[in-house]
Amino acid sequence: MSMRWKITNKVQAVRGWVRQRFGRVSGNRSQQAEGKTDRVAGNLKQSAEKVKDAFKR
Repeated sequence: MSMRWKITNKVQAVRGWVRQRFGRVSGNRSQQAEGKTDRVAGNLKQSAEKVKDAFKR
């Protein structure tokens, strides 16, 4: 799709990674789980964008 969506998905994945690490350091399991969820969701969206781009060519 557009570059905007690619950047948004990457930001979500990075934000999830940071939240997961912060949750691990602070011992907050719920924050760690939310971070992992954000990270996985962002990565899945990135993969979907790559598949869409592959079929456009």
